[in-house]
Amino acid sequence: MDPHPRPARTRTRSRPLGTGADARARIQRVALRLFVEEGYDRTSLREIAERLGVTKAALYYHFPAKEDIANSLLEERIAALDALIDWAERQPDPAKMRLEFVRRYEAGLYGTDRHAEIVRFLARNPLVLDLLPAGQRLRDRMRRVLVLLAGADDPPAIRLRRITALLSLHLGDLLPDRPEDEQARRAAALTVALHTMAGV
Repeated sequence: MDPHPRPARTRTRSRPLGTGADARARIQRVALRLFVEEGYDRTSLREIAERLGVTKAALYYHFPAKEDIANSLLEERIAALDALIDWAERQPDPAKMRLEFVRRYEAGLYGTDRHAEIVRFLARNPLVLDLLPAGQRLRDRMRRVLVLLAGADDPPAIRLRRITALLSLHLGDLLPDRPEDEQARRAAALTVALHTMAGV
């Protein structure tokens, strides 16, 4: 008999993840944060599970693969764009629609909700659009947005200006990343986009 028995190993107990929409939302929230901070390629299901404090098996119940999590996030972005496109297509005045479209689109890019984080995820991991099934659908939605804003009967320079207005909202995220400047960066991007769209 061993006079100095080793203490029994204690197994790390995982926290319950739960079931249903709340559990899926928790997984998406943590995975999205890692995708933005660490990069999609460098984030594994194991790391997501560790950050959540659960086992990989608990994740499999909701998302069999990392790609499924990312796909679900892209589907949220697609749904948001669909709602914006549906709104725009019902507007009677194209000029007013374009300016309001810019404002609403900007709110999705720089807001504090999850859609803003999804946009940051895509901006920092652009190859995801080529890797995931939802990526092509998202590209299709963006093509619809550009057609909607550009106007097929307008001269090329005007159409290009309107497309540039939308792209300038994305470029705002490229300014030096200082948290205290977040509101100033957001205001600057919106000002440039609105002036560009209006032709000022």
